Amino acid sequence: MNLSRKAFLTTLKVHQAIYENSRGLVGHRLLLMPTLLLRTTGRKSGLTRTNALVYGRDGANYLVCASNGGHHRPPAWALNMEANPAVEIQVGVRKIKANAVALRPGDQDYDRLFDICNTANRGQFAAYQKKTHRPLPVFVMTPVK
Repeated sequence: MNLSRKAFLTTLKVHQAIYENSRGLVGHRLLLMPTLLLRTTGRKSGLTRTNALVYGRDGANYLVCASNGGHHRPPAWALNMEANPAVEIQVGVRKIKANAVALRPGDQDYDRLFDICNTANRGQFAAYQKKTHRPLPVFVMTPVK
C-alpha cells in the first residue's frame, strides 16, 4: 500500500471516529460530501459494525455504493447487508432504522441511482468502477416507519 493510500485510509478512520464520538454533531460532511454512519450486523460474528459512507438521496431513500475503492472484493458491510438487510443509518444526530436492497447493473433503476451516488461522491464511484471488473452495487435503504 502506498503512502497516499495509507494517509487516505487514516483520514477516513479519523473522520469516522469524530463522527461517532461526537454522536453525529460533527462529521456529516467529509470534504463537503454528505456522509452517514451505517450500522450493519456482522454476518459471521453477529456484532454491530459501523462504517462512515458517502451517500445520496432518492426521495425518502438513502443510497450507498459498495465500491471498496475499486477493489476486486466487495466491502464487508455490503456482504453484511445482503445477509441481514435490517440496518441503522445515522445522518448527523438522527438515527434511522431501514431495510436495504442491493441493485446491480441491469436492474431498472440502477443507472439513475448510481449517478446520484457518483455525483454525491464527486465522480469517484465511476473512477472506482474503472478499476475493477466487479459491478458496484448500489444499496437502497428505505426507512422503516
